[in-house]
Amino acid sequence: MPIIVNLDVMLARRKMRSRDLAAAVGITEQNISLLKSGKVKGVRFDTLERICAVLDCQPGDILEFHSAPPAAP
Repeated sequence: MPIIVNLDVMLARRKMRSRDLAAAVGITEQNISLLKSGKVKGVRFDTLERICAVLDCQPGDILEFHSAPPAAP
């Protein structure tokens, strides 16, 4: 998948646990876990905004794009 979720990195930098982030953002720990693992198909902007506010970061600190190498002929 070309979108990499670095939420676990930001949590480690802020010395925060997933449980604390979930409570501060107002979503379940399971949703935080799914987001951290990259198993979600999307994230609402208001949720992303709250995560960024709590972690004092930018969306680009959490989400990263890596282009896939071109397919061999």
